[in-house]
Amino acid sequence: MDDRTIDSIFAGSLESLPPVSSKIVRIFTSSTFTDTTMERNTLMAKCYPRIKDYCREKHGLEFQVVDMRWGVRDEATDDHMTTELCMREIQNCQRLSMGPNFIVFLGQKYGYRPIPTYIVSSELQLICEELTSMGVDRALLDLWYKKDSNAVPPMSVLQPISSILINFNNKRVPKLQAEDQAVWWDTLNKMQKLLRKAAASLGASGKMDKECVHNYFMSVTEREVINGILDVKNTKNHCLAYVRYINNINLQNLKKASLFVDIINRSLDTESAKLLGDLRDVRLPNKIESSNMQKYTVEWIGREGLDIETHEEYLNHFISHFYKNIVKLVDRAMRKEDSSAQGQIVTEILQHLHACNNSVKVFYGREDNLEHIKRYMLGDSDKPLVLYGEGGCGKTSMLAKSASLVASEWFASKRPINVIRFLGTTPDSSALTPTLISICQQISYNYMLPFENIPDDLVPLTAHFKQLLTYASANQPLTLYLDSVDQLTGTQDSNKVSWIPTRLPPHCKIIISCANEESNPTVSQEYHVLRKMIDIEENFIEVTALGEDLAMNVIKMWMKTACRDLNNYQWRLVANAISKCSLPIFVKLVFAEICRWRSYTKPQETHLANTVMDSIMMLFERIEKQHGRILVFHALAYITAAKSGLSESELEDLISLDDKVLDDVYQYHMPPVRRIPPLLWTRIRNDLPNYLSEREADGVNVMNWYHRQFRDTAKERYFKNMNMAMYFHSMIADYYLGIWGGGVPKPFRYTEIQRHRFGLTEKEGSADRKVPIQPLVFTSKDGSSKRYNLRKFGELPFHFVRSRRFKDLFEHVLFNYDWLHAKLSSCPLQAVLADFEDASSNTDNKEARRELMLVADALRLGGAILAVYPNMLAPQLIGRLLPEIGGNSNIKMLLRACDRSGPKDCSLIPVNHCLHTPGGPLKYSLEGHQFAVFAFCLTSDLRYMVSISTHFITFDLSTSDLTRDVNPGIEGIMQQLVLSPDNKWAAAYSNNNQTVLLNMLSSEFVVIDSPFEEDDGPVSGLYLLNQSLFLTCKLRWAQFDMRGNLVGVHDIPGEVMNWEILNMEFLRPRDYNVIFWSGSINETRLRLDSCRNELYSEPLMLYSALAINKTRTKLYACASEENYQVSVFRFEESEDSINWLLEEQLPRFENDEKEMLLQLRLDQEDRMLLGTAGKGFVIWDFGKDGERLSEDAIYFALPHGVRNITTRIMQSNSIMVSSKMDYAVAGVRKNLYVWCLHTRQLAKVLDAHFGRIIQLEALTIGNWNNVVTSSIDRSVKVWNINNIFEKVHVIDRHELQIDNISLSEVDLGVTVTRSCVGVWDTRSGRLLAKLADSPLGAIVTHAEITPDGRYIISSETGKFLIWNRISEQVIYRDDQPGIQQITLMDYGYKVLTVSCPNINNKAAAAAAEAAAAAGEETNRLTAITTVRSVPEGNILFRFEYPVRMVPGLPFRQSVISADLAYVIVCTVDKVNKDCLAVYSATNGAFVSKILLKGCAIKEVISLVPMPHKANQVAVISSEKGSVMDIKSKKHVRSIPKWGGSITRDGKCGLYAPTRGGLEMLELRKGTTVKTFIPKVAEGVFSVICLFTENDEYVCYYHSGRKTIRVFRSSDTEMIANYRLQAELTAIKSSKDGRCIVLGTVDGCMSVLAIVDPQKEEMFEYLNQLPSRDENWKAKLAKQKARVGFKAAIRVATISSRFDRSNKTAMDNEEAAGVDEEGNAVESGAGE
Repeated sequence: MDDRTIDSIFAGSLESLPPVSSKIVRIFTSSTFTDTTMERNTLMAKCYPRIKDYCREKHGLEFQVVDMRWGVRDEATDDHMTTELCMREIQNCQRLSMGPNFIVFLGQKYGYRPIPTYIVSSELQLICEELTSMGVDRALLDLWYKKDSNAVPPMSVLQPISSILINFNNKRVPKLQAEDQAVWWDTLNKMQKLLRKAAASLGASGKMDKECVHNYFMSVTEREVINGILDVKNTKNHCLAYVRYINNINLQNLKKASLFVDIINRSLDTESAKLLGDLRDVRLPNKIESSNMQKYTVEWIGREGLDIETHEEYLNHFISHFYKNIVKLVDRAMRKEDSSAQGQIVTEILQHLHACNNSVKVFYGREDNLEHIKRYMLGDSDKPLVLYGEGGCGKTSMLAKSASLVASEWFASKRPINVIRFLGTTPDSSALTPTLISICQQISYNYMLPFENIPDDLVPLTAHFKQLLTYASANQPLTLYLDSVDQLTGTQDSNKVSWIPTRLPPHCKIIISCANEESNPTVSQEYHVLRKMIDIEENFIEVTALGEDLAMNVIKMWMKTACRDLNNYQWRLVANAISKCSLPIFVKLVFAEICRWRSYTKPQETHLANTVMDSIMMLFERIEKQHGRILVFHALAYITAAKSGLSESELEDLISLDDKVLDDVYQYHMPPVRRIPPLLWTRIRNDLPNYLSEREADGVNVMNWYHRQFRDTAKERYFKNMNMAMYFHSMIADYYLGIWGGGVPKPFRYTEIQRHRFGLTEKEGSADRKVPIQPLVFTSKDGSSKRYNLRKFGELPFHFVRSRRFKDLFEHVLFNYDWLHAKLSSCPLQAVLADFEDASSNTDNKEARRELMLVADALRLGGAILAVYPNMLAPQLIGRLLPEIGGNSNIKMLLRACDRSGPKDCSLIPVNHCLHTPGGPLKYSLEGHQFAVFAFCLTSDLRYMVSISTHFITFDLSTSDLTRDVNPGIEGIMQQLVLSPDNKWAAAYSNNNQTVLLNMLSSEFVVIDSPFEEDDGPVSGLYLLNQSLFLTCKLRWAQFDMRGNLVGVHDIPGEVMNWEILNMEFLRPRDYNVIFWSGSINETRLRLDSCRNELYSEPLMLYSALAINKTRTKLYACASEENYQVSVFRFEESEDSINWLLEEQLPRFENDEKEMLLQLRLDQEDRMLLGTAGKGFVIWDFGKDGERLSEDAIYFALPHGVRNITTRIMQSNSIMVSSKMDYAVAGVRKNLYVWCLHTRQLAKVLDAHFGRIIQLEALTIGNWNNVVTSSIDRSVKVWNINNIFEKVHVIDRHELQIDNISLSEVDLGVTVTRSCVGVWDTRSGRLLAKLADSPLGAIVTHAEITPDGRYIISSETGKFLIWNRISEQVIYRDDQPGIQQITLMDYGYKVLTVSCPNINNKAAAAAAEAAAAAGEETNRLTAITTVRSVPEGNILFRFEYPVRMVPGLPFRQSVISADLAYVIVCTVDKVNKDCLAVYSATNGAFVSKILLKGCAIKEVISLVPMPHKANQVAVISSEKGSVMDIKSKKHVRSIPKWGGSITRDGKCGLYAPTRGGLEMLELRKGTTVKTFIPKVAEGVFSVICLFTENDEYVCYYHSGRKTIRVFRSSDTEMIANYRLQAELTAIKSSKDGRCIVLGTVDGCMSVLAIVDPQKEEMFEYLNQLPSRDENWKAKLAKQKARVGFKAAIRVATISSRFDRSNKTAMDNEEAAGVDEEGNAVESGAGE
C-alpha cells in the first residue's frame, strides 16, 4: 500500500478502498476427480493437519482447504450449482487468503464438461433456430431449459434433474435411481452434442464469438484454472501448479484407464486431449512462474496403475514439496503483512470502511432524518447525537449514510477526519479498550502525534481519548460514528457508555447508535443511561420502520440493482407482507427470498411470512430442505450454542466429530477421511449471506449471528428440546477439551446401508477426525514463545456448565491449577471469576457452591496481587485455603495441584495458612488508595461505592472491582465527599481550599478554587443537587453550575454573631436548612435555621447532636443542656411562615445526664435513630408495619476502657443494624463490635483493620446483609453479617510489626516485636506464646533462641533475660541498659551481649557525637561486652571498648571468628577513626588493635568473619569490602561493590545496589561471575539480599515492588517472584536451607518453602507437612487434651508434695488441680 492510500484510509475516506487482509490461509484445490484421488487423500491425511498446526502456532492463522471434489460424488449435483459455487469459492479464497489461494493438479484427464446452468434467453433462441435450420430436433432443450422473465435480461435456466426425473435422488430405491441416472447421463450427452454443434456452427458463421463458443466445450477444471491462475495478475505469491504424466497407461483395462484419461465410445477422447494439452502445456506454463510449477512423470504399475505402496517415493516427494511451498508462500505473505501497530490499525479501519460502503450501497430514502443529522453536523451542539430504535430498524445504515454524506457533501470543502466503527463486528471493536486504542491511533496519525503516548489502561486511555478530540480544527473537523455502543464488552462500569464524552470540543461531532425496545428493558439499558448523560431532546433521533411506501421503493431499487423483477401476482404478495412489517431487517429477508423467485415458480412455492421471526424460520426451513436437515440443524445449532461464535475451521471440526451428521452425509458411501466435506458448509453459508457476521473472539475470527433476531430464532428452533441443547454444549466441550485432538481416533457405528453396500462384518469402526490438539498454551518448538489458547478459556467452562458436566468442570477448569494459572495469565481476573459465578448460579449442590465461592473469594481477596503477578496463584490459594483442606474434596484437589504444579511458576510455597481465608465475615478488602480513605458514599442503588483519599476511586460492590480511578491532581487531602441525588455527580473539597466536581458517568472533572475572600475563611462544607454545587465557609455560601462556573455568593441572613456554619443542606437552590456551631469543639451548642421560598424560620437552639429525616419534615436533637434526652421536632409550613415545632421527647437512655451524645444518624429507611454516646450506642426503633424492637431506647455498652471519641462536632463512631434486625454492628478504634439485639449483649469483637476505622455504613439491600468500613490503613472492607459468627480461621500474628527473627534447629523460632517476644512453631505456623517480663509497657529490643530450642535470651526495657522456653518462665534476669547485640556462642551454651549504657541518654549521646566531631576524647560512648553462661547466667568475662555512633547507621555488631577463638569488634583509634579490636573468645583478654589505614575505609558498616579462613575478617563499607588478617594485622585485599553476604565456603558474595540489579561476586578476584538481575534503574529503594543457609539459592527483597525474588545460585534462574501482602521487616533462612521465614509490618510471620521444581524431595517435604494433612486438626485437639491432662497430673503432684501430712488439704489441692486442668488447656491454646 502506498502512503497516499494509507493517508486516505486513516482519514476515513470511503473512496477507492484496497481489500482487507485477513487471518486466514484458504486454498482452493482444483483438479479432476478420479485421477487425483490418491494424491488428495494423502494430502488430507498427512499434509493438511501439519500445515494447519504450522499456521496456527507460528502465525496465529486459520488454515482452510476448499476441495470441491471431495465428498461430492461425481454425478452432477441435482441443481447444477456446483460450477457457480466453485467460481464463487475461488473468489472468496482470493479475497480472504494470506498468501497461497489456488492450487491446481493436472494429469491426463480433461474432466467433466457440464452444459451451462444459465443461458441468456436470446442466445438460446439463436442456438435453437440454428438447430432447426440444420434440421435437428430441439425438443430436449425446450424440455430442460425454462425461460425466467424475472431476470433482467431474461435467462433460460437448466431445470433441477429431479424435477423431471423424479427418482434421480431416490437412494431408498436403488433400482429406480439407477434407471433415472442412466437416463440423465444419456440426456446430458445428447444436450452437450446439440449445444456444441449449434455453437460451432454459429462460431463458424461469425454469429457467435470464440469465447462464447468455447463456453459450451469447456471443462469445470479449465474454468477453475482460468479464474484461479490465467486471469490473475500476481500468481507468484498465490498459486501453485502440479502436473503429473503417467507412462504406459494400460488401455486394455478400460475401467481403470477411464479414471485417468478421457474415454469416449471405448477409445481416447481426442477433442478433450487437445483442449487439455493446450491448457496444461501451453497456457499454464506461459502464465505461472516455473518455481511455482512442479512436474512429475510416473510409471503405470500393476492392475491399479497408481497405488500408495507402489508409488510411495513419488508421494513422499509430492507431500514434502507441497508442504514446503505452501509454508513458503504463507511466510512470504506474513513478512509483507505490516504487523506493526500501524499495519494492524490500517486493517481494522479498512474493515469498517468496507462495511460502511456496503451499508451505503443499499440505503435509500429517510430524507427527514438525514436533514436532522445534517443540522447537527453543521450546527454548534457540543453533545453527541444518538440514533436509537429496535433491533433491525436500520440504525447502522443511517449511521453509515451520514458518514458518507459528511465526506462527499456536507464537509466537501474541508478535510474531515471520519472515525467509523461498527462495534462488535471486528476483532478490535468488540471490547472497549482495543476499540479506544484503535480510535486514538487513528486520530493521532491524522494530527501527527506519536502512538507511544496512548496508554493501555482503560482509565488514562479514556482521558487521553477525550484529550485527542480537542485537536479538531475548522479545516480538519473530527467526526466519529460509533454503531451499536450497546454491543461493547469490557467496559468497567455497569453500563457500557459512560466513557463517551458528554461535552465535545469545537469542530468535533459524535454520532452513536444503540437499541431501545420498550418490551425489552435489558436491551434498552444503555439507551436510558445515554438519556441521563445527554439531556437534550434534539440530540436523539428515533429510527423507525421504513413504512410501506418507502419499503416498497427500497425493494424495487434493490431488485433493479440485482437485475431482477417479479410478475404482478408476486409483487402483490410482497406488498401484503410489507404492509404487516416494514422494518429494514424484514425487508432484507423478503428481498433475499424474492430474488430466488423465477417467473415460472409455482404460486404455492411463493410464500412470505409476516414477522421477522417467521421469515427467519422460513429461511432456515428452506436451507434445511436444500442441504439436508440434520447437517443444517447441527451446523447452525453449534454456532448458536457457542458463547462467542465459531471460526470456520472450528465448525468444520465440530461437524466432523458429530457422527449424527456424518452418518447422514455418508449414508451411502465410505469417505477416505472421516471429516465433513468443506463444500457442504460453504454452500449453507452461501445461502445465509450477511446474516452471519465475522467478529473477533479470543484472538480468532469467528462467525456469529449478525442480528439478535437470528440468534433468538435459532434458539427457538433448535434448542426447544433441552436434551438437544445439552448435546451440542457437550460436543463443543469435548472439542475444546481436546479429547479427539492430535490423531486420537474417535469410534463410530456404520450405518445399515453402509454395511449392506460394502459388505462390512463389524458394526463399529474408529477414525482420526484430524482435529487439532487443545493445550492451555501453545509453545513454540524451542520453548521461546507462548500463545495462550484463549478460545479454550472463553468457551470450555461455558459449555461444561450448560451441559451439566460439573465433575469435568471442577476437574479440568475451576479446581485445576494449570487452567486457573493460564487463564489468569492471559485474561482479566473478572473473566476467571465470571466462570465461578456462572457455575455457582447453575448448580443446586450446596457443598459444591460453597467450595466454588471459597475459591472465587480467595481469588478476589488476592485480586490486587494476582492482576499483576499471576504466578502468585499457588501461594495465594495455598496461603488462604489450607484450613479448608479437610472435608472439601475439590479444594483438596486444587491445593494438591498447587503444591505439585505451582512451584514451576513460583517456587515459594507457604508451609502453612498465612493469608486471610475467605468464607468468614470479611467479604472483600477493597485496595487501591495510596492514603487513608477519608470518606466514602454508597450510590442510591447501593451497587457502587465512591471513596476519596487523594484520588476518587469507585468500587463495584457486587464484584469488588475497582471500576474507576480518577486522580484530580490537586495538592492536599480531600475532606468531605457528597453525591448528587441522581448519582451523576460527586464532589469533595481539599484541605488546601480547592473543590473537585466529578462527572461520575464520564470521569470528567473540574477543579474549583475557593470563591470566598480570605477573611471569609476556608471552604468548610459542600452540598450537591442534580444541577448545582454549593460550597460553604464560616458564614457565606456559593452556588456553582455543573461546569464549575460560579452562579453567585450569598450571605446567611439573621443574627450570626458567635456562630459558624457547620453544614447546609439544600432542597432547591434557595431552599435550605443550615446548622450552626460555636466554632469551638468544647462547646456543644447548635442552632438550626431553615429557609423556604424566601421565608425564614425562627432559629432553633439545640445541643450536641442532631439528625433530619429524608423528607426534611422531622428533626431529632438534644434540646436541653441538663441531659442528653432526644426531642423530636416537626416542620410546619404555612403561606406566610415556617417553623420547627416540638412534637415529643424520645424515651431516655441510661446515664443520659452524664453520658454525652456525640452523634445522631437515621438508618437508610428512617426507621431507626442511631445514637453514639460516650461509652456505648443507643438505638430508638420507630417500627415498620407495626413491628418494633422495643418501645424504649436500646443501649449497647462498650467494654470497660473503650470509649467513643469525637473527631468533629456531631461526628463520631457509627453503628448499624443488620437487615434481619438481629445484630447491631459498630466500628470503634480498629475493631468491629457486634451486639445481639435480643439479648442486648456484646456477642463478638472482630479485629477489622490495622488502623483506626474512619467510617462505617450499612449495606443492606435485597439479600445483602453487609457493613462497609474504611480506615486510615488505606483499605475499605465489606463485611458479611450473615457470616459474622462463622468460624474464622485466624492467622496468628502480633499487634505490632516484627523487628527480628531468630530460628532454632528444631522447628521453633522467636520473633521480636516492640511489646513482646513471640515463640512460634515454624512447621505449623502457630504462635505458641508471647513472652514479656513486665506485660505493661515492655520494650523488647532483641531475642535469640538456642539451637536446641530450650532457652530464649532477650533484652527488655534495660534488662537481660534468660527464659525457659518450655515453662515460659524467666530463669535469670539482670539489669543491663542499652543492649545493642545478643549473639549465641558454643551452640547456645554461652551468650555474648554488647550494651552501651548511655546510648539512650540523648544528652550523653549528643555530647559524644559533638566530642567525636571535635576530635576530643572525653565523652566517648563505651560499649560493654559481657559473655554469660546459659541457662545459669553466670558472667564468664566482660570487657569494654570505646565506640562511636554514625548517624543513619545501626550499631556495628561484633563478630566471632570462624574458629570461635576471637571476638572482633568495631572500635575507634586515638583520632576517633573506625578501627578493629580483637579479644579472646575464651577469657576476654585484649589481643590486638587493627587500624584501617591500608584499606582506606572511613566508615565501617558491618564486619563479616571469613568462614573458610579463621584469621580473616571482612570490613564492609558503602562501596567495598576489605579483608583484614587479624594475626598479621595486614590488609589482604579489597573487593569492590561487595555488600557482605557470603557463602559458607567463603568463595562468593553478593552485590545489590539500591538502584537495582543483583550480581554474584567471586571474592578472590572481586569479579562478577553471575548476574541475577541486570542493572535496571528502578528508583532508589531498600533492598535485602541473602544466601539461604545451604547456599543453593539467593533471595532478593525489593521494597518498591514488595517482592522477594529467589534465584538458583547454580544457573541464576529465577524460580520465584513472590509478592508480599505487607512490607517486609525481617527475613531469615531456615537452618536446613529449605525454607525462608518472613516477618512483616502487620505482625505476621510466614514460612515459605523453596520448592525447586528440579528437586523431587521438596514435593515430598510439602506432602509431609501437618497443614497438608486433612486430619491434622483432630490430631492437634487430641494432643492439646493430652497436654492438659499432663498439666493436671503435674499440679496434683506438686500439691501433694507440699502438704503430705494434711490429707484433706491434699484432697482440696487435687480438686483444685483438676480445676486448673482447664486453665492449663486454655493457656496451651496460646494465651
